[in-house]
Amino acid sequence: MTPAGLSAASRSQLSKLLRDSPPIVTPSQAAAALGLTPAAAARRLAIWSRAGWLARVRRGAYVPVPIESESADVALDDAWSVAAAMFSPCYIGGWSAAEHWGLTEQLFRSICVMTTTRPRERQPVLRKARFELHTVGPARFVGLKTIWRGGTRVRVSDPARTLIDMLADPALGGGIRHMAEMLVALFHDHPKEVAKLADYAARIGSGAVYKRLGFLLQRDQPDQAALIELCRTRLTAGYARLDPALPADRLVTAWRVWVPDSELREPAGPLPRATPERAARRSSGKAQS
Repeated sequence: MTPAGLSAASRSQLSKLLRDSPPIVTPSQAAAALGLTPAAAARRLAIWSRAGWLARVRRGAYVPVPIESESADVALDDAWSVAAAMFSPCYIGGWSAAEHWGLTEQLFRSICVMTTTRPRERQPVLRKARFELHTVGPARFVGLKTIWRGGTRVRVSDPARTLIDMLADPALGGGIRHMAEMLVALFHDHPKEVAKLADYAARIGSGAVYKRLGFLLQRDQPDQAALIELCRTRLTAGYARLDPALPADRLVTAWRVWVPDSELREPAGPLPRATPERAARRSSGKAQS
């Protein structure tokens, strides 16, 4: 379906609505911009959608269709900016933040969004983009950076904060093995971020974070004596699994953590050198606090 022609008045209204390049358009935005009632604005958006000038993302939300597009069946121009608008208040975290900061070279198929909302659908697919939504409290909104995606401000967890989220829930890193590799990358590629780990862990207040971090540091970063000792002094009662998705084969009593046999190994040797791909990712894009 190609976009249909519009009257001069309708074209003027649409141009006014899209002047600031919003990532999504809602009836409330249209009502405010065009001086219409919410009901009239909703009808107007539906008309533009049927004409092919807007694409419906979900009920009451639309994205502009590029003028050069031959069809209204378009993918999202920038999924991060749409996430910031659709799931606010939120931030991009987990594996998506790790990809942004160059902590991993693995490609994930969905976008990890940390939000204070409690959506009914946790894995929505909007215009071919898959999102995975995780609910967190407002107190977890620490250690965030603001970046620009087009004309939209999007919050993303900084490298250290990203790892702390993963230590609280290894699934946010694609499992403990991938997360452990990202922790190694943090120490080697983002050394200034290491000092933030203790502060963020204290703010999150999860005993499992210290147990997992202490175990992984002793195994993979044995030279981090001060941070290992800090984790030891902040151990809480009870036991945690290194990865809730994996078997609890053996209890490492020193860290009060159940560990699968696959993760029991001798301390690692020297850290690997940074790859050109990782260095390139670190240098791309500017962030502001």
